[in-house]
Amino acid sequence: MVFSSVSFLVFFLPCLLAVYYLVPKRLRTLRNLVLLLFSLAFYAFGGARYLALLLASVAIHYVCGLFAAPDRAATVRRRAVAAAVVLDLALLGWFKYAGFFALTLRGLGLPLPVPQVVLPIGISFFTFQGLSYVIDVSRGDAACQRDLLRVALYVTLFPQLVAGPIVRYTTVEREIGARDETVEDFASGLVRFLFGLAKKMLLANAMGEAADAVWASDLSSLAAATAWLGALAYTFQIYFDFSAYSDMAIGLGRMFGFRFLENFRYPYIASSVTEFWRRWHISLSSWFRDYLYIPLGGSRRGRAVQVRNLAVVWLLTGLWHGAAWTFVVWGAWFCLLLIGEKFVWGGLLARLPAPLRHVYTMLAVVVSWVFFRAPSLGAAAAFLRVMFLGGAASAGGESVYYLLQYWPEWLLCLAASLPLRDLLRDRLARRGTPAASAVLVAGPALCALVLLGAAYVKLVSGGFNPFIYFQF
Repeated sequence: MVFSSVSFLVFFLPCLLAVYYLVPKRLRTLRNLVLLLFSLAFYAFGGARYLALLLASVAIHYVCGLFAAPDRAATVRRRAVAAAVVLDLALLGWFKYAGFFALTLRGLGLPLPVPQVVLPIGISFFTFQGLSYVIDVSRGDAACQRDLLRVALYVTLFPQLVAGPIVRYTTVEREIGARDETVEDFASGLVRFLFGLAKKMLLANAMGEAADAVWASDLSSLAAATAWLGALAYTFQIYFDFSAYSDMAIGLGRMFGFRFLENFRYPYIASSVTEFWRRWHISLSSWFRDYLYIPLGGSRRGRAVQVRNLAVVWLLTGLWHGAAWTFVVWGAWFCLLLIGEKFVWGGLLARLPAPLRHVYTMLAVVVSWVFFRAPSLGAAAAFLRVMFLGGAASAGGESVYYLLQYWPEWLLCLAASLPLRDLLRDRLARRGTPAASAVLVAGPALCALVLLGAAYVKLVSGGFNPFIYFQF
């Protein structure tokens, strides 16, 4: 089940809201139980055969969390964390990487069978989320939770279960036991959800149509301008698709009294790759920083160790996104850029005019998305060859077609990539007039209602529209 589906919007969410809010607020445990049961049903709708895996993940992190508590001996805590890491990596290794590694070894000449394993939805997200709980408990950053219901709710909470953001237990620890659902929070969460729905249905899906059409073309007849448009369309698609899911997850969380942290902060306005990764998929980059990069030594043990740590982090970041060499190269690409900015050309970059820094960053990001989108390294190389070395000179009319066919979406994507809404909100807040205050209060809600109507028309007239990050 996806948020941008009739089954979710018309049946699942209204039923959940009705049952949840019929339970008195003072019966917090019962409200948590309602959320847990609906969250399990939400997951089972898309992958009932792997519901047992999700429950096993809950059990692993609950038990390991008990033995990682500060009142345990240091040896016991270390073994609990090690057990959680080993079990999580074993599950990820089998369900996500067994086929990839088998194919790689077969390519090296080893006669290994290739297991046909279906990737469970959201396994990378709920595995990292549960593991962060055990590590935080062992460090003393989070209290050991002895209530199985609360741990289960944390791991399985449906808004961020299958595509993030990765929520730390420390972020929602208090709210799981004592949150305060208010009308104001519910209204702001609903508005955030509707804006996310519109981003998905009106922008991401349209850009996906353009990107898919270009990528399905015969490269021998593809013009360079059309290839660039295909790459740019996918650049917008992946941003608005994933940030839309994050917006919807954050909004849904707010509707039930949870405050998830932001996952995107206008990444396409970044003026360096380093800044881009401070703005893109923040929950994942901070997870790798806090649970891998810093424990490995971070930047504290000299340049050589720092380079090694960055290489390890970005190799695993690439593999986290997918079991394919394209994702490994994608991670290596960003690793080289980040090392270069830190040790080689960072000083020169800082002295360049802001527009040139932005062009450099977006060029690097667009190239990275080619590896992300391509089905193979060969396809990525061929697509980049057309982009930078030129393609069929006679096929340039296709680029004009894609510009004219989707010109409203191109303009809206460009505008929505910029912090125009924040600038307008700040300007109205500084005015402080009654009219400005009225716009601040009523404007987002009215816009959300208009966007809901437009998104619903797209929803009922279109087909299945899964989110890109469901595959990770």
